Amino acid sequence: IPLSLVGILPGHALMGAFFTATSMIGFIAGAGIVIRNSIILVDFIEQQLREGTPLKEAVVRAGIIRFRPMLLTASAVVVGSSVILFDPIFQGMAISLMAGEVASTLLSRTLVPVLYYMYKKRITN
Repeated sequence: IPLSLVGILPGHALMGAFFTATSMIGFIAGAGIVIRNSIILVDFIEQQLREGTPLKEAVVRAGIIRFRPMLLTASAVVVGSSVILFDPIFQGMAISLMAGEVASTLLSRTLVPVLYYMYKKRITN
């Protein structure tokens, strides 16, 4: 969830918009998407490990294979949110969804596999 804020707060600042109640709704909705993507990524790694793939290879393979679906989801959110970007009431929601998805997709794409790898290495040693 904090990965979304890395994009949301600067996104609002760049657009000169206030962080409003609709911004918070966008933050919550975007956080749900990021969490789902992260769970799917970890689940894919676990599936690879159950099939006997070594940890390092499973983490790399999950990152490669799950990248396109994660990118398509983020792209759909950004394009869909662009429709309401210039609406005075829902602008905050659009900025939160767009900036949060871009930042969190890029960050979670790298951080989740790395942190998972470090965690698994630590508990197996």
